[in-house]
Amino acid sequence: MRHRLLGRALPAFVLLAALGGPVLAQEGTTYQQPPAPIADILDAKPTPTASLSPDRGTLALYDRANLPPIAELAEPMLRLGGYRINPRNNGQANSRVAWLTGLSFQPVAGGPARAVQLPAGARFTSTSWSPDGKSLALLMDAPTGLELWVVDVATARARKLTDARVNATTGAGYDWTPDSAGLVVRMVPEGRGAAPDVTRPPTGPTVAESMGRSAPVRTYQDLLADAGDEALFDHYFTSQLTHVPLNGRARTLGAPGVYLGAGVSPDGRYVLTTKAKRPYSYVVPAALFPAEVSVVDLQGREVKRIADLPLRDDIPTPFDAVAAGPRSVQWRADAPATLVWAEAQDGGDPRTPAEVRDRVFLQAAPFTAAPTPLVDLKERYAGVSWGDADTALVTSRWFNNRHETRYVVDPSHPGQGRVLIERNYQDRYNDPGFPVTEPNAAGFPVVRFAADGRVLMSGPGATREGEYPFLAAMDLETGQSERLWTSATGEYESIVGVLDDGARKLVTRRETRDAPPNLQVRDLDGQATALTAFPDPAPQLAGVTRQLITYTRNDGVQLSGTLYLPAGYDKDRDGPLPLVMWAYPAEFTDAAVAGQVVDTANRFVRPGGSSHLFLLTQGYAVLDDPSMPIVGANGVEPNDTYIEQLSASAQAAVDAVVGMGVADRDRIAVGGHSYGAFMTANLLAHTDLFRTGIARSGAYNRTLTPFGFQAEQRSYWEATETYTEMSPFTYANKVNEPILLIHGEADDNSGTFPVQSERFYAALKGNGAQVRYVVLPLEAHGYRARESVGHTLWEMTRWLDTYVKNAPPRE
Repeated sequence: MRHRLLGRALPAFVLLAALGGPVLAQEGTTYQQPPAPIADILDAKPTPTASLSPDRGTLALYDRANLPPIAELAEPMLRLGGYRINPRNNGQANSRVAWLTGLSFQPVAGGPARAVQLPAGARFTSTSWSPDGKSLALLMDAPTGLELWVVDVATARARKLTDARVNATTGAGYDWTPDSAGLVVRMVPEGRGAAPDVTRPPTGPTVAESMGRSAPVRTYQDLLADAGDEALFDHYFTSQLTHVPLNGRARTLGAPGVYLGAGVSPDGRYVLTTKAKRPYSYVVPAALFPAEVSVVDLQGREVKRIADLPLRDDIPTPFDAVAAGPRSVQWRADAPATLVWAEAQDGGDPRTPAEVRDRVFLQAAPFTAAPTPLVDLKERYAGVSWGDADTALVTSRWFNNRHETRYVVDPSHPGQGRVLIERNYQDRYNDPGFPVTEPNAAGFPVVRFAADGRVLMSGPGATREGEYPFLAAMDLETGQSERLWTSATGEYESIVGVLDDGARKLVTRRETRDAPPNLQVRDLDGQATALTAFPDPAPQLAGVTRQLITYTRNDGVQLSGTLYLPAGYDKDRDGPLPLVMWAYPAEFTDAAVAGQVVDTANRFVRPGGSSHLFLLTQGYAVLDDPSMPIVGANGVEPNDTYIEQLSASAQAAVDAVVGMGVADRDRIAVGGHSYGAFMTANLLAHTDLFRTGIARSGAYNRTLTPFGFQAEQRSYWEATETYTEMSPFTYANKVNEPILLIHGEADDNSGTFPVQSERFYAALKGNGAQVRYVVLPLEAHGYRARESVGHTLWEMTRWLDTYVKNAPPRE
């Protein structure tokens, strides 16, 4: 049996290196600290986050925990059915929880914030406003589990509603009732007992077989592996639906079950549930297990079985493929108790010719009449925004050509929709934004209308000069929008909420190049009033300069990147600098869209975590996010020319920074995380543009992701040559520059199993490359522990100092 419980004593990190001399088989050492002032910045207090109450009268300000210690990640963790959970508190694993440590209420009308008294050392998560905005719920971590607490806004007093039995393995674990008088909570069943003993010797082998049915699956992580895992999954994921009033006695709803989701209807009479059932699978996560989607009443009695879903382990490989049967089942936000869902009309396979791809259905309580078709879609259903009884906005998308269609639908006369907008959803310049929504009386999001009946829209407002968020009013008859307000030149001011019925007062989050983000009330007919005064979290970087640079690839595609230069740098005095390019490729179907340039001059930028921008404190220039577009126009698959386009983009970027005089062609490094690590290894294998590379948490052998990866929809057997040529593992013998590999030991990202770096290191070492391979214990795809983050930055700085900054001229 595979032992799934993690939480053990480990060396600070594991290092394997092949540096041209004696091969170090394995080296353990202690965590290292990055050079000053990086450590001080990492340890600075994080800026609080905020959320606006549904009544638009209060901002909740949350203090955030800083980078957790490695001991916190070392708590036991179980990997079950695609989830990572903490068996101590029956919630998600610490690697996936951003703990909050403090709470205060800031009146939108002004005045001082009121701090909420919480227990000493409190940490909590999963906050949620009551629909009336008078209370705030949260999950408090306790020694033996998670407790549900509620905070009264008027008094700023917090109290515990339940003991430490909330089951938050698959999410928050609770949902407010629309009257704000209580919550429906998934609780650990009373008297559950100890977890199953899975340490006993196995009684036989684990057997899988496939008897001729085509069932391709992607590279999922953290799956069930054996009968022991199944028993643990049942133990930790079984919950008891419980109605917990703010005042009064709790009562259970029905029998316990493996609930993956539970949501109360807008009228408070029903609960929509998704319940997993056996037989479980060892090849797909719990979200694709056999499941019952049902409506139950507040006594726990099943009112309607919406779907009895089978195991969905045979979804075709194209990204536009979906499972057959009802999916995305939700409550209609503007009706008392009406369900909405989509069903594929092509069997879920985009390769099957069909005029209608998806049909959206409605079914109202008491759920005895047949479902009513709301609208037929020529693409996949991507969501709906509910307005009023005769207005809904439905969105569909088709990944293969990046096409999006938005429809206006009249729910009172269902059956057809009118096309409002058609666009390439990667087109940033022409993005009309999305409807502004606000919670209705039941707490469900509904569309905000202007006084003249037009729909309020907000969006990022991307232009060549930068993103400038806006508020607009769209005519649903013509699709034409009128800008009501746009963030001022040189400022990035995004909308947090609309305060008045006339949409003339907003709560916004404002920042500039030099001013950190803060909240304010924006009067469109007057001035702005500050609500917060959060300081610069990293004033050590205040003198860093940045500029957008543009250049052209040899095939005419417009490229860009943000060039950062260290504080105090003078090109005439200091000459070219060692430079790091940190990038992440992206696939496009339109060269013009791929070449869109958006400046960031109005954004406040400070690094956090293991950001490469910390290298600015060590005398490096950084070209951040240089465009690496992989374009496949007119039906051509982008990845069939991946290496050629990637190499051409890198060449253009190198030429641009060298031509500016800020970089020395002989002292440039390339790096990236995840798909950016994959890019880094390919550039070292196929070009000689860089002195070294840093590849973090990447995948390097695409035969290990044979049913698609990133934006590649074809399987390995459909595109064998492309998979082979894109894999830097194939060309490990061509990597003739030093490369630093870093990977989290517990990587949870689909496709980037740690074995990817392990085998790539072995291939590089076997071919005589200069390579250092660092494994970070307990870390997932992104690195969270303070020790891990600090050590990663130490590794990066030391590596670059050796092979770029202080490297001798190339032979």
